[in-house]
Amino acid sequence: MTGGDGGYADRNRSLQRGVELLRAFRAGSDLHGNGELAERTGLSRATVSRLAQTLVECGMLERDWRRRAYRLAPAVLCLAHAMRAGSPVLAAAGPLMRKEAERHKNNVGLAAADRDEMVYLESIRYSRRVSWRNVVAGQRVPMELTSLGRAYMAAVPESLRSELLAHFRSRRTRGWASLHRDINAAIDSVRERGYCWAAWQPEVVAIATPIVLPDHPTYVLNMSISGSTSPEQFVESLKRPLLELAQRIRIALELP
Repeated sequence: MTGGDGGYADRNRSLQRGVELLRAFRAGSDLHGNGELAERTGLSRATVSRLAQTLVECGMLERDWRRRAYRLAPAVLCLAHAMRAGSPVLAAAGPLMRKEAERHKNNVGLAAADRDEMVYLESIRYSRRVSWRNVVAGQRVPMELTSLGRAYMAAVPESLRSELLAHFRSRRTRGWASLHRDINAAIDSVRERGYCWAAWQPEVVAIATPIVLPDHPTYVLNMSISGSTSPEQFVESLKRPLLELAQRIRIALELP
């Protein structure tokens, strides 16, 4: 430690790295060793070992001694529960979303962005036919491929949108021209009509609209359905309910 400011910067850097370590854990892969965590975070194995031990002592990770690996600890779930229980947006939107899902017999979701992905904050599943996809709160979906992500990009400042598009272009060199056209068409649709739609998974069509609120992140509301209904028919039947639901959520929050 070289001084007050240096020590403060060091503490911030350690905290940032610790958060990156927690971010490396995703659904479907519960155990990670030092080597895999180092690969996922770009940190050295020595740094990963030190941070992981600290997170174990803080109750954020558990160590599996037999497998020489780590998994998320129950305290992480408590944080997620506290976030959901304390969210005024979810408190206002949840009952309205459930009522709309029951009325139209479809799926209704609310999501927010996390870096280059969209994360479901709430997901009411009321499909006419059971889908092989079981979307739950906390699940991530690709921003560039989904109506959620494209509606989000339509609502954010140009500087952020350009940064995201540059990232997607570097990651998807094959087929980027076609994907870029689809993203731009969706952005234009949101600007002109208030919504966009996408069918990025087989037999699943989704329509989405952004909800921009003062002093809040940009949220995105969507409705989806599984089955043989044509995208055009689905969009035509649900574009008005989607936009009206978004407006009711704004009113419920007592915001213009």
